[in-house]
Amino acid sequence: MNDLSNYTIKQVEALFAEQKITEEFLTLCRNDGRKAIGTLVRRYERQQQERQRVAELYNYERQFWAKGCEFVAGVDEAGRGPLAGPVSVAAVILPHDLYLPKINDSKKLSAKVRDELYDEIMDKALAIKTALVDAKTIDRVNIYQATINGMYESIFGLAQEPQAVLIDAVKLDNLPMVSESIIKGDAKSASIAAASIIAKVNRDRLMDEYDKQYPEYGFAQHKGYGTAQHIEALKKYGPCPIHRLSFEPIRSMVDRQTGVPF
Repeated sequence: MNDLSNYTIKQVEALFAEQKITEEFLTLCRNDGRKAIGTLVRRYERQQQERQRVAELYNYERQFWAKGCEFVAGVDEAGRGPLAGPVSVAAVILPHDLYLPKINDSKKLSAKVRDELYDEIMDKALAIKTALVDAKTIDRVNIYQATINGMYESIFGLAQEPQAVLIDAVKLDNLPMVSESIIKGDAKSASIAAASIIAKVNRDRLMDEYDKQYPEYGFAQHKGYGTAQHIEALKKYGPCPIHRLSFEPIRSMVDRQTGVPF
C-alpha cells in the first residue's frame, strides 16, 4: 500500500478496527488530507498511549512474576476518612497484563467509569475478596487497625492463594507470603487500582442503601464524609447507628450530649 486515495473512509476505518496498523500505513494516514482520516489517527494514537500507560501499571506485578510468583494480589481500602459507614477493603488478583482501559486510582475516576471498570474487574479477575469493617469495630479498635484487619481478611479469603501481595501504603507484617507496600500504590499498580475500585464501589453502593434507611443525613450525596451538609444534619439529628462515635466532631457532640467521656 502506497496510496490511500483509492480507499474510502469506511475502508480505512475497517483497517484500524482490524488492527492492521504499520508505521507505513500510519504515515500515509497522517499525510492524507481528509479530516476523518486524521481523526482516526488521533484516536488510534490515544489508544496506544493508554495501552502503554496501563502496561506500565503492571511493573510491580511483573517483578514478582519474574520471580515465579504467578498470582499477585493487590489490596486497597476505601472509606478511612468518613464520619459514618464502614471501611471497605478489597483484594484482587488479575490475569497477567489484563488490559483494563482507564484503570487508575478510584478517586481519580468518575462514578460512571468506576462502575464500568467494577463490572469488568468482577468478570475477569482471577480472584476477588472483599471485607467491610463496621463503625462499631472502628470505634473499638481505631480506624488504622480496622483497615489492617480488613486487609488480612480479604487476602486470606481469596479463593486463589496469592504468592505475593502489593498493598497501598500500609505494611502487613504477618503475611506468610512476600509483600510490598507502595505509597500511592493505587495509581502505580494495576492490581491495587483494581482493588481500590472494587472497595470504593462496594462502599458507595452500601452508603446509597444507608441513605434509604437514614434519609435525613444525605449519605447518597456525601457517602459519610464530613461535608457541610453532613455536619448540619449531625447537629440537628445527632449521630445514627452507622456513625463513628470516635471521630470528631461526633465525639465532642456525644460528650456534650451525654456528659460522659467517650
